[in-house]
Amino acid sequence: MRYAVVLDHLPHGRADDDRPRHRKSPLAYALGERDFRLFELTLSDDADISIGDRVVIGPTEARDAVEGFKEVRYDDISNTANAELEYAIEEIVDANEQRFVDFYNDAQPITLRLHQLNLLPGIGKKLRNNVLDQRKRGPFESFEDVEERVSGLHRPKEILAERIMEELRDDDLKYKTFVGRES
Repeated sequence: MRYAVVLDHLPHGRADDDRPRHRKSPLAYALGERDFRLFELTLSDDADISIGDRVVIGPTEARDAVEGFKEVRYDDISNTANAELEYAIEEIVDANEQRFVDFYNDAQPITLRLHQLNLLPGIGKKLRNNVLDQRKRGPFESFEDVEERVSGLHRPKEILAERIMEELRDDDLKYKTFVGRES
């Protein structure tokens, strides 16, 4: 199943849609749980959803409230969706802690001079090397474990969330580690 988290619910469609109210479909903006893609969902008229709800977007036959969806860019989402985005990212990272701790366990060099760990905000050569040294001693078990074993690396979960936000905001980013990648 493919899930998304609802960031905003527009029961009367978009404000910039000039059609009469009864001709507009209810919409929602949502964030894909696996690949952090942003979606505009077309909802069934009787859809009972709220911000923060987890909805099925695939496969088609498993959908309940969602009639269709299309991928949208960060600049296309509503202000409310934008305001909810960071919270949704943090909840997804929290709910899938092992998947994201494994990023610290499995991150690899991208080029001779650049490592995936260096893409994270605030992680330079010294912190990267600390992470690499510690993971040689054994895999990290949790965010708490990462924080305890890697001196100088505070808030490992929040750092990942910041990077995901950066990848969503900047379409021209050369390296995307989390957004748009199936996992």
